[in-house]
Amino acid sequence: MASGFKGIAVVIMGVSGAGKSTIGEMLANFMNGNFLDADDYHPLSNKEKMHKGIPLSDEDRIPWLETLRDTLRESLVSGKSVILGCSALQKQYRNILRSADPNYEVGGYASVVKFVLLDAPAEVLAARLEKRAAEGKHFMPAKLLQSQLDLLQIDELEGIFKVDATLSPQTIISIIYTWNFSTSGE
Repeated sequence: MASGFKGIAVVIMGVSGAGKSTIGEMLANFMNGNFLDADDYHPLSNKEKMHKGIPLSDEDRIPWLETLRDTLRESLVSGKSVILGCSALQKQYRNILRSADPNYEVGGYASVVKFVLLDAPAEVLAARLEKRAAEGKHFMPAKLLQSQLDLLQIDELEGIFKVDATLSPQTIISIIYTWNFSTSGE
């Protein structure tokens, strides 16, 4: 059944604490695809800024997103399925990722790169970030959460699939898999 996902990319998006890495890894395993964590592609300068509580600028983000786009394109051209955990907070950022599709038309939303927004209340996200920080598991402090929430913009025309990130990971995977299977033939 997972063979129907060849040559597609699913971007699990949202602010820090939404569960992108957890869900992305689980979905990649379920679909026999590869998982990429966008955080692994940040240059050290970006990580240091975030660790110091300094929000990233577009000047920081664009080269990072272009690297992610090129990595996605390699997988797509090879006919592989790839799941990317990436904040992708603004439409312009998602358009860069959409352009990993060799057939993408600038300004459109049709692409084999699909987006899933993990959505949760701010207080749930903050609690998750504080827990991760206490465990030493992430470089971004909870105080940057509001800057990410302020940046998040969703255009309904984009067709981004929204999932409640407070559900169990298994339920989220099932919902995404069902959605992706029903839209993968588009």
